[in-house]
Amino acid sequence: MPLLLDKRCTPTHWINSGGADSQICADQQRTGTCLRVALVNNMPDPAIEDTEAQFFALLDSASGHIPVRVDLFSLPGIARSERAQLHLNAFYQSTERLLNQRFDGVIITGTEPRQADLCQEPYWQALTQLFDWAERHTTSAVLSCLAAHAGVLFSDGISRRPIGDKRFGVFEHEIVADHSLLRGVPSPVRIPHSRWNELDEHALRSAGYSILTRSPEAGVDLFVKQKKRSLFVHFQGHPEYAGKTPFKEYRRDVRRYLRKERESYPSFPKYYFDEHGANLLTAFREEAMAYRDERLMDRFPEAQFNGSLRSSWQSSASRLYRNWLEWLEEGRTEAFSKQGSIESSAPPLARAVQSPS
Repeated sequence: MPLLLDKRCTPTHWINSGGADSQICADQQRTGTCLRVALVNNMPDPAIEDTEAQFFALLDSASGHIPVRVDLFSLPGIARSERAQLHLNAFYQSTERLLNQRFDGVIITGTEPRQADLCQEPYWQALTQLFDWAERHTTSAVLSCLAAHAGVLFSDGISRRPIGDKRFGVFEHEIVADHSLLRGVPSPVRIPHSRWNELDEHALRSAGYSILTRSPEAGVDLFVKQKKRSLFVHFQGHPEYAGKTPFKEYRRDVRRYLRKERESYPSFPKYYFDEHGANLLTAFREEAMAYRDERLMDRFPEAQFNGSLRSSWQSSASRLYRNWLEWLEEGRTEAFSKQGSIESSAPPLARAVQSPS
């Protein structure tokens, strides 16, 4: 089932891909047969369009027979370049308008933090209003990476902690609890990570969060907690990433090093490149560290990777989000059967969490 988007608010890249079916959107909306999902995309300027494309593609592959309408929103208070602001003005709404609506689900992305204390970020108040809204006006909310860190800080006072070097790569995670979100997902689950901070597992468990997946090397990834009417689903990783996303992020960090915007040369994303690719990038690193000049990016071995990078996590990510959409669908069905409207408590599936043995 193709995604349903308002034709007036559909980014050109997605229209050109043939992925959006805006023609039937109005009919589906009137009959109430589509799930409504809000995507609150807070990513930094260079990643805005990539992130929306990643989530569009993931929801498209996951939806199956379920019609899903996606509306785009962004937080106020995040500094934007002129180009990025033009894109947001054309296709996004402010979250201030979201607060007056009800959605089946919401996906809230992170952004690049500027302050060590997240509470000092200029968008903090708007973000916490969004969390409060999601608890009362959605069946489930997905919080990605920094949004997950902000969510547990706001709700339970759990602060993230720095981990030194960037946790970057595609890590294997064991499934450590039974939950409907993991139905049909094979263990171990491979998920990309890209972050400088982490959350303490003991602190999460003590605050009532259920840990669903964990990696010996990358720590907790997927964890959940029922908050009022909504199941909050937290990812420290990025199942939405496209196959080439870690490569593009690594290339960006290399450029930042050559521009002297960062002091250390970036580490490779772990468990992502094959031996041949790692050798190519090692040779480039040696040259870059000997002659630190941005002009070297002209020789960055990008062409050798074109078409060769594949997302080993794609099928698991699609299954995770398929389960999430089915959770939303059951919540909608439960709501209509009980009250004849979408305003209801969380579905019975919210009780499906079990503690690991």
